[in-house]
Amino acid sequence: MSTLDDSGAIFRYHRDMAALHGADSSYALGWRSDHDQQIRFVALAKIAPLNGKTILDAGCGYADLFSYLRDRFAITHYYGVEQIPELVDIAISRYGHLPNARFISGSFLSRELPVCDYVFASGSLNYSSSDPAFIYKAISKLYNYCSEGLAFNLLSTVSAPGFLTAYAPEDILAYCRTLSRRVTLDDSYAAEDFTVFMYK
Repeated sequence: MSTLDDSGAIFRYHRDMAALHGADSSYALGWRSDHDQQIRFVALAKIAPLNGKTILDAGCGYADLFSYLRDRFAITHYYGVEQIPELVDIAISRYGHLPNARFISGSFLSRELPVCDYVFASGSLNYSSSDPAFIYKAISKLYNYCSEGLAFNLLSTVSAPGFLTAYAPEDILAYCRTLSRRVTLDDSYAAEDFTVFMYK
């Protein structure tokens, strides 16, 4: 089984997808279509009005979420974290010249990261892990980096077990409520996906 802690498997997967679909496509990030990626951004951005806020994007890929948010909000500063060199290189080539964007190469699970108003994780928590407590550790870590809120999405179903994993929304909600008194869930935008908001 490919696992999230097997970084080599993740790297190979995205490199294979980039070779098949083109290095700068949403398919290279594992999305089935641009629409699938965009509807998740729409859901994530509902966490709060983001004008004047700082953003941490955990597993930013090409920083497509930054592109979506900056078209709609006056973001004070954006930090994108990505462990796959080819992906972060494209993100830097697109947005590295902007004074309010900074990119950090490495895993958001092991790097020390800046505390920001809001932390986002879109698709980056979906990989399978050999550690059954992985998702809870990841949520806790990311929640520690936000001063106002954390928004993340997860799969509720997967077509085949292995590289990706699904979670029961009620289990995730129960855990999140041990960390935050204000937690909400949105599963209205896709049959196989849900988004969680946790507030400080």
